[in-house]
Amino acid sequence: MAYILSAGVSIPEYRIRQEQAEEMIKDIFPRSEREIERLLPAFKNSQIKERQFVVPLEWFKEDHAFHERNQLYEHEAVTHAVSAIRNCLTNNILLNQQVRPEKIDCVIFASSTGIATPSIDVRFMNELNFRNDTVRMPIWGLGCVAGACSLSRAYEWLQANPEKSVLVVCLEFCSLAFQKDDHRKSNFIGTVLFGDGAASVLLAGDRSPLIQKGGRQVPKIMAASSKFKKNALDVMGWEIREKGFYVIFAKSIPRLVETFWKHHFKEFLNKTEVKEGDLSYFIAHPGGIKVLEAYERVMTEPGDKLKYSREILHHHGNMSSPTVLYVLKKVMEEQQMKGKQSILTALGPGFSSELLLLEWKSV
Repeated sequence: MAYILSAGVSIPEYRIRQEQAEEMIKDIFPRSEREIERLLPAFKNSQIKERQFVVPLEWFKEDHAFHERNQLYEHEAVTHAVSAIRNCLTNNILLNQQVRPEKIDCVIFASSTGIATPSIDVRFMNELNFRNDTVRMPIWGLGCVAGACSLSRAYEWLQANPEKSVLVVCLEFCSLAFQKDDHRKSNFIGTVLFGDGAASVLLAGDRSPLIQKGGRQVPKIMAASSKFKKNALDVMGWEIREKGFYVIFAKSIPRLVETFWKHHFKEFLNKTEVKEGDLSYFIAHPGGIKVLEAYERVMTEPGDKLKYSREILHHHGNMSSPTVLYVLKKVMEEQQMKGKQSILTALGPGFSSELLLLEWKSV
């Protein structure tokens, strides 16, 4: 099994209110005024108050080549990865004492909004004095589902190495993929939903020396499950062109929650012998308000079980892979749920679904 001991985030400096983003799009989006006016209500309907970007609003008014976008990605990725890791390893709400980077045995790094070789993980590991025998697992291309998938891969690795620890780092700068000459509706919806952010999570196996005794309640991963829908490559992802990444974002995603995800969720509950009524919270990646509403239609007793997902969407938008980790951090810092169970879930390109069963335990 694997204990989730701590979480941290790094929030980019440019805070953009939804009203500001809406005004900018009026000026630069390549559609007729009539079409723009028809699409603009999406900003208010999104229930997003603000987002954070690694670039100021003025940046979006200019043309940018792929190499310029990617250089920005590489620089900001190292900066925000270091910040998120420090925030995680020194989180005094969740940890009794700080954890030094050299105590980490494995690093899983996930990102899909830039390209770098050597990968970003080795760059921030050089800055933070990780051991040179630390296992590295860089992951690319999983998009929004990557945060949940990274936790699953950490869980599996710790089952084989129960005396060790894993640090998960997810970061995305979706703003760098905005294409002002792209007139497709999916690009417009991207400007409504997507934000930038980075998050880090510390996990430890059953026999890891990093498990700090003290009576705190932490989530323990009890089971994980992955599922992908065949022949669904056009639901979510990137189309890579000369100027960079062009978003693929299908309107069928909420419907897929009520069909594909519902089947995966019910199957997972049956396999783990868990009753839906016993789940205290859903730590769900808030892809957008329509996705959250689709989750609620699947649940038999939704109540306020998506409370924290809504809160993160409200204040940060959809940051792709780190978003579900922001939700996890919020729940861990505000809830003490001994013996309670939760589901952590996210959807992503493929089209894929990831589910983890968490149970709060004393350490």
